[in-house]
Amino acid sequence: MARTDTDSWDLASSVGATATMVAAARAIASTEPNALIDDPYAADLVRKVGLEFFTKLVDGDIALDGDDAAAAGLMVSMMAVRTRFFDDFFCDAAGAGIRQAVILAAGLDSRAYRLGWPAGTVVYEIDQPRVIEAKTAAMAEIGASPTAERRTVAVDLRDDWPAALHAAGFDAATPTAWIAEGLLVYLPPEAQDRLFDNITALSARGSRLATEYHPDITSTLRGRGQAMSERWRDHGFDVDLSDLWYGGDRNAADEYLAGHGWQVSTRPRPEVFAAYGRTFPDLTLTGDDNAAMRQSVAITATRS
Repeated sequence: MARTDTDSWDLASSVGATATMVAAARAIASTEPNALIDDPYAADLVRKVGLEFFTKLVDGDIALDGDDAAAAGLMVSMMAVRTRFFDDFFCDAAGAGIRQAVILAAGLDSRAYRLGWPAGTVVYEIDQPRVIEAKTAAMAEIGASPTAERRTVAVDLRDDWPAALHAAGFDAATPTAWIAEGLLVYLPPEAQDRLFDNITALSARGSRLATEYHPDITSTLRGRGQAMSERWRDHGFDVDLSDLWYGGDRNAADEYLAGHGWQVSTRPRPEVFAAYGRTFPDLTLTGDDNAAMRQSVAITATRS
């Protein structure tokens, strides 16, 4: 179902289901030999959501072959590298003395529970109320305890989330580490700019931001989403990813941030893979083109 200005979701529907998909990829990536990441909560979180396809994937109860297996392997590789990139970003920011972190559209992100945060760190998680409620309840049932002071901000990013963040105790005078992981494609172009405007307004000098930008959402990336959805529909995953992504002309995230007082660094995705000793997968799948993922860039920025 295509997006609307007032749509909402839980972790089993629409945009929320993609958070479960990513958690499934993290769970599988965590069990690989020489794993780049270790997310001990991802598999249990996927099981709690209850989407059959992803539960079977993490439990090894579904056999994929051919292009289906290759597409799943590509997703796992992508999410392993992406997760490690954002993990390292937070760890580097903490090492530089930043003690306030914000995870935008947190979904099933478990970093507040699994990273080694320094004492005194506060981690804010922002997402839809139903997503926050379900994840918090699931982590309690698992018996997980945060490794930082975790504060949830149950608000839609289309609403006045800066006010909700302030109400949760956020201190705009303190440097902050922000991540917008896998988020920008789910925002209309003007909402992407507004997100960065709000982050900029809330960021003291020395704040840091990490995100990723896909320069061609409308054609190559949307086509890849359709191909992936069609491939997995036969296995019970009935969400069309391409319906969830917003196309249209948008400002390049790195250029926009640079024009608003940030010192910006970018790396193409294959370079991020190489930095972790991995080779970017060069796959040609039926109806699918991973060139869109090759063109995406990882962005880090510091408020100057």
